Amino acid sequence: MVSQEQRRRQLAREKFLRQQQRRTSARRKARMRNAVIASVLGVVVVGSVALYTTGALKGDDKANANAEVSPSASAPSKAPDPCEKPAEGKVTSQTWKKEPAMTIDKSAKYTMKLATTCGDIDIDLKASAAPHTVNSFSFLAGKGYFDHTKCHRLTTNGIYVLQCGDPTGQGTGGPGYTIPDENLKDESLKGNTYPKGTVAMANTGQKDSGGSQFFLVYEDSKLPPSYTPFGTVSESGMKVLQKIAKAGESTGAGDGAPNATVVIDKATVTKS
Repeated sequence: MVSQEQRRRQLAREKFLRQQQRRTSARRKARMRNAVIASVLGVVVVGSVALYTTGALKGDDKANANAEVSPSASAPSKAPDPCEKPAEGKVTSQTWKKEPAMTIDKSAKYTMKLATTCGDIDIDLKASAAPHTVNSFSFLAGKGYFDHTKCHRLTTNGIYVLQCGDPTGQGTGGPGYTIPDENLKDESLKGNTYPKGTVAMANTGQKDSGGSQFFLVYEDSKLPPSYTPFGTVSESGMKVLQKIAKAGESTGAGDGAPNATVVIDKATVTKS
């Protein structure tokens, strides 16, 4: 027969075991709850990093061009397109093996007119200071090379330029030849700044690697003097550029395709 003292000890031991079981169960539930919370936070953090990384990609990077965005995802607001529909026609696919022969008169005055879907952009060209560049643009415009091409890139942070001249519309195209750098000591390039209204050649970062791509500066931009300045936008042309810039770019990161549908319907170089 179990004594009263033994019975008391047995009940105390059973009570202790029940308490231990409850504590163990509570700790297990807490670990599971924390694991779920950590998992959710991990997804949020990874998602945030992915969004940041994607946002930092440049407009020339095609890796994310066709990525889908869920309706609930945060996306940069897009301003209304201020431009008209492009004229009918196709982009030429012509290329040439070498720079065209010099045909311009270096002492004459030349202008280039970009008839775009957003308005006409008139440019005074610097034939005497950048003869190879102006000669190349005269040749390409005469061949219809720029007609129906998109201005594929707008930057709105740090530097302020609209980039055009690529028949592929991806930032990878060119005429098949390159031209030498010119006019890099132009008196307008003070303090590593390309002033508002400058038209200059884009390049690969290597010497003498300019092709057909060029950029138009709509606000003073800090850049090293490595890009041939070969023209100046007219006052009326600047109003068109400002309209394009005001519409913003597609990524929200300050470097992407312009929200405005900027297409060069016709480019013309004229001697006057």
